[in-house]
Amino acid sequence: MDFSLNQEQEMFRNYVRKYLDDVGQTKVAREFTEGNTSSFQALYAGLAELGCASVNVSEENGGMGLGQLDLVPILEETGRALLPGLYLETNALAVPLLEKYGTEEQKAKYLAAIASGEHTFTVAWLEPSGNYKPSNVKLNGTLQDDVLTLNGVKSLVPDVELANSLLVLVRTSEGQGAEGISLVIVDCDDVSLQVQPQKNMDETRLLAEVTFNDVQVSSQQILGTIDHGWDVLQEGLLSFNAALCSSIVGSMEKIVETAVEYANIREQFNQPIGRFQAIKHRLVDMKMDLETARSLAYYANWAIESNADDKVEAVSSARLFATEAFIKVASQSIQIHGGIGFTEEIDCHLYVKRARFYENYLGSTQQYYEQAAVALGW
Repeated sequence: MDFSLNQEQEMFRNYVRKYLDDVGQTKVAREFTEGNTSSFQALYAGLAELGCASVNVSEENGGMGLGQLDLVPILEETGRALLPGLYLETNALAVPLLEKYGTEEQKAKYLAAIASGEHTFTVAWLEPSGNYKPSNVKLNGTLQDDVLTLNGVKSLVPDVELANSLLVLVRTSEGQGAEGISLVIVDCDDVSLQVQPQKNMDETRLLAEVTFNDVQVSSQQILGTIDHGWDVLQEGLLSFNAALCSSIVGSMEKIVETAVEYANIREQFNQPIGRFQAIKHRLVDMKMDLETARSLAYYANWAIESNADDKVEAVSSARLFATEAFIKVASQSIQIHGGIGFTEEIDCHLYVKRARFYENYLGSTQQYYEQAAVALGW
C-alpha cells in the first residue's frame, strides 16, 4: 500500500516551504525566543492566507473540508522551521474535537474563526505536582443552573499569551478516575485569568501557570457530554499525536540535511569529515531513523483519516518512535558539528530543546508504551 503524499499535497508543501524560506525559516523562532512575537504574528497570518489554518475545517464552517493527511505537508514544513505558536493544538486537536463533539453553536462560534487564522486554542491539563493521569485532574467545576464556576490551578499551559481559548480539563463530579471529568472551552477575553509565566527549556514555547478563581463560564461551553470529557480528549489526542509525529519528521529532516551539509564542508586532516567511517555510520543511522519515523507518521495519519481498526496502536507506535528518534538525531547532530554545535550561532540547540519539549508533551512516554501494549493485546 502506498502511503506517499499525492501530487496536490506535494505542490502545497512547495508553497508553504517557499513562504517559510522567504521569512528565513528558523529566523522567526529565534526572534520569538528574544521576545519579538510580531514577526511570528505576521508569519501566522501569512500561513492562514495560504489556507493552512482552514485545511481540515469543514466546508460548511468556512474551511476546505480536507482530511488528516492534508495536514502532513504543512506540519512537516512548520517542523523544519520550528514554528512557534499553537497551530498543532488548534488544527490537530481543537478542530477534530469541535467537528466531532461540538454543538452547532460551538462550531459556528469557533471553526470559521480558526479557518481564517483569527482564533487559536491551547490545552490546560497538568496541575502543580501532578501528571497526565485522570486522578490528577483536580480543578473543580461547580455547575449551578447554566453557569459552571471553575476554581483551581493549571500549570505548564503552553502559549497562553497567544491563545484565544483554552481547552480545560475540569473535575465536575467527585472521584479519582476518568469518570467525572469534563472538557470545557474557556475564552480568554470573556474571563479574568491569573497568568504567571514559567521557565521552559524550549524558549520557542511559552509556558505559564493559570489560576482560576471563581471563573464563570456558560454550561454551553462544555465540549461533549458533561463528566465524560476524558474520553473526548483521548479521542482528540489520536489526531494530535499523529500530527505531532509529522511535525517531528520535518524537524528531523532539516537536522539530517544540515548535518550532511556540514560533514561535506568541514575538513579535518585535509579532507571532509564526511569521508570518515564513523561520521558516515552516524549519518546513515540518522537517515534510517528519519525514514522510519516518516513511514510511521504517514501510516498513523492515514489510519486516523481512514478510521482504521489499528489506529490506536499505529499512533502510539509512531509517537513513541518519533519522539525518541528526534532526541537521538538532534543529539547526534551536535556531535557531528563538534564544538560549534554547542553554541547559539547555529540551530542545533533549537532542535535539541524542541525534541526534549515534545518528549513528554500531552502524555508521558510510559503512558504511550502502555497504550500501545494494550492496543496490541499484550
